[in-house]
Amino acid sequence: MPDTFFTEPPHWRWLIVLYFFIGGIAGGCFFLAALLHLFGREGDRGIVRTGYYVALIGVAISGILLIVDLDRPERFWHMMIQNKTGRLMFKYWSPMSVGVWGLLAFGLFAFLAALGALHDDGKVRFGVAGRLARRPVSTIIAIAGGIAGFFLAGYTGVLLAVTNRPIWADSSWLGMLYLLSAASSAAAVLILLARRRQAAIGTSVRDLERFDKYVLVLELIVLVIFLISLGSAARTFLNAWGAVLVLVVAAGILAPLLIGFGRVTQFRGRTLTAGTAAALVLFGGFMLRIVTIFPSEQVRVVGTRVSRP
Repeated sequence: MPDTFFTEPPHWRWLIVLYFFIGGIAGGCFFLAALLHLFGREGDRGIVRTGYYVALIGVAISGILLIVDLDRPERFWHMMIQNKTGRLMFKYWSPMSVGVWGLLAFGLFAFLAALGALHDDGKVRFGVAGRLARRPVSTIIAIAGGIAGFFLAGYTGVLLAVTNRPIWADSSWLGMLYLLSAASSAAAVLILLARRRQAAIGTSVRDLERFDKYVLVLELIVLVIFLISLGSAARTFLNAWGAVLVLVVAAGILAPLLIGFGRVTQFRGRTLTAGTAAALVLFGGFMLRIVTIFPSEQVRVVGTRVSRP
């Protein structure tokens, strides 16, 4: 294990794990919806609206999780506004500050896109919503929000990579891994919701299923590269966490791929569908956050005032 780490673990709780997972899905859903909005077919409109709705709900939940996790939740606004001067609090050199403003910007575009989607769905009728649903305004929102969603999907992994802790700072691949995981999880959510709500024709859903399969392949490759790049720090997984990591690969990546490519169609007499594969992808995405966050929290580091067993 490297001996150059001297920071104490941040002692993140389950709220942060949920934020990393839900925030990634929100960003990924908006990004996919934006791509379909810009380059998709007319039959994709249902999935586009669903993606915008999920993005808005996801970013709202993410903000609540971050606020509740603070030691003083009522002072959350101090992260955006200076207490004494009332000026905006933005530290471009601080990943945490950049992340807060990135989440805020993404929330704005998610709100505008969802409002336009509600107008398309016939749920709201007032004029502003109608203008948001029409080009070129909807195109601008899709592009800007898609960029913000892409940022949010990969940001959490980058945040870990620049945090001076074992595993997190031992590899530069964590941001890419989280980005691909967010993309596969977002596609899985849209697949499940589209099938449930019949929000799109079959071709659109099949496109998402195809996209998810190839992203899972990339995710598996990057996960292997990530583990190799850890070097001696990979020994952290020579325990129960290693078993969890195997579960992530087997159930969250390999099983959905086998189902998606038609290699496995039955399990104990039950038919395995694309919905089954999507549910497994979501399970794997959540467990991936757990297995990359908590092991580092529990590493005993020489030089810290407090160490955890």
